[in-house]
Amino acid sequence: MRGETKEKHKVSSFGRLAMSGALSLPSFVHPHRHDHRHQRPSIPLSKGSLLHFAGTKTVSPSISTRPVEIKVSSCRVGEVPPVEFIEDRPSSVELEPIDTEEKFDRVVAGAQQVEESVVFVWMASWCRKCIYLKPKLERLAADYYPRIQFYHVDVNLVPQRLVSRAEVTKMPTIQLWKDGKKQGEVIGGYKSWLVINDVREMIENMS
Repeated sequence: MRGETKEKHKVSSFGRLAMSGALSLPSFVHPHRHDHRHQRPSIPLSKGSLLHFAGTKTVSPSISTRPVEIKVSSCRVGEVPPVEFIEDRPSSVELEPIDTEEKFDRVVAGAQQVEESVVFVWMASWCRKCIYLKPKLERLAADYYPRIQFYHVDVNLVPQRLVSRAEVTKMPTIQLWKDGKKQGEVIGGYKSWLVINDVREMIENMS
């Protein structure tokens, strides 16, 4: 009886600690009993399968990230498959502003030095089409980040000499520059998804 009393006392103390938050109680499941309330469905895996894991990552405030993609390689039945982290790609990249002619020239020269293209979105704060198109272009910029940089230029904030140099007459105008000069442009006065398609085609053909 004395041993039983001590055992009850131990259990009671253990329970009080758990209820007070001083002790964490693990969940135990009987080895021969299945608790369907906590059972997670299994995911069939095969070679080349992609698993998407949503998560957060501290990056530049101008960059939003996509969920991490994990690629599953081939494996035998019953084995844990090796996985490969493909990429933590951004979902959008904010267009960096160009507010001086000097900065514009530095960006063009920098792209020329690394033999890459650069995209300029010429717009205005009063242009509704520009405002509507901008977030879609930021998502497009994520597809080419960090190889090709995207910038936006407000025609009302830069010298008109720069606007004339770029031969911009309508907004929005999306230009691709390479080797220190303009290689192509898209004037986005039509449906936004068509504009994005044309900008993508311009980048693919001229980069």
